[in-house]
Amino acid sequence: MKKKTALPVQETPVTPAPAASERAQVPDSAIPVVHEEHVIGDGMSKKEAMQKRMQNMTRSEINALRRKQAMEACWPVFRFLILFGLGFVILTPLLFMISYGFRDNADMHDPTIIWIPRHLTLRIMKETMKAMGMMQSKNNPIINTLVLNVGCSICQVITCAITGYGFARFQFKGKKLLFGIVILMILVPTQIISIPLNSTFRHFLFDHFNLIDSMLAMYLPALTANGIRSGLMIFIFRQFFRGLPKELEDAAYLDGCGPFGTFWKVMIPNAGSSFLTVFLFSIVWYWNDYYVASAFFTNLKTISLVLKNLDGTLNLSIFNNANANISAREKIVWLEAGCLISITPLLILYTCLQKYFTEGIERSGLVG
Repeated sequence: MKKKTALPVQETPVTPAPAASERAQVPDSAIPVVHEEHVIGDGMSKKEAMQKRMQNMTRSEINALRRKQAMEACWPVFRFLILFGLGFVILTPLLFMISYGFRDNADMHDPTIIWIPRHLTLRIMKETMKAMGMMQSKNNPIINTLVLNVGCSICQVITCAITGYGFARFQFKGKKLLFGIVILMILVPTQIISIPLNSTFRHFLFDHFNLIDSMLAMYLPALTANGIRSGLMIFIFRQFFRGLPKELEDAAYLDGCGPFGTFWKVMIPNAGSSFLTVFLFSIVWYWNDYYVASAFFTNLKTISLVLKNLDGTLNLSIFNNANANISAREKIVWLEAGCLISITPLLILYTCLQKYFTEGIERSGLVG
């Protein structure tokens, strides 16, 4: 009979405890601060357990613990300074506009008044709105801006969504080349193409139509996914649709849906956050646009165009002299009132939709 050979027993290596020379007396400053003495195992508090644990620590381990405690103590202060600085930079101009927009112009000659006006009044706001043409029925800049803003934004969201869906889900010849052109739409500044666009719309369809001073000059690019910052919007939709499961489309195709039916019944309901994000971006860019509007409009008034020419408008409306040499200190209350009027709709829109806006950015592929 064969003798059974006993297998060798593997001994588990034992980590030696730190030598007595490496041990260090634990100073009280290195022990974390425990505000409440919660009882843990063996009836010890957290502080007592930490003291017992640190008795077997080497000096390097104690130093590392000290550095960690210092970072944990400094980070809240550092975070507060960053947030306070950002809040100061962002909110100071807004507070400045509110302070100057509701004070009487006589307060500008009082050196003791800085932020809180002594004479609150709505007269400056009324005069500014009248000078900007917001009281008139024809060519009202508020109505013109809303018609352009909302209409072009809706058109641009629809066309960019369809384009982004095509780039995300379909394979066709020249796809990479066309998507490269979309990236160029993001990189190339609007100023480079403004003159060719002006010439195109001035002599539209072989000089049969002149679309200058017509809202079609803004609507046609939006309807063809070539509006303001449309390249970025196509990219946002493409990134979002690429992240949706392919099984959703396969299930829709099995139920008899075609490409547009799948897009309408499956993709759009799942892309609500991206639609809202792109719509808000489009609203803001069309509302604040001055350069593109100045290339197409000469008589049609928008908020941005009126605000750009507010200095000369105030000379004619308030001081009855288009060439009046009025110092900026004299006119600052009307100028700040005009800025406050122009941004108030956007502030209200963002205040109401900020939760959905931030969630849409997180899910749209811009971050992460």
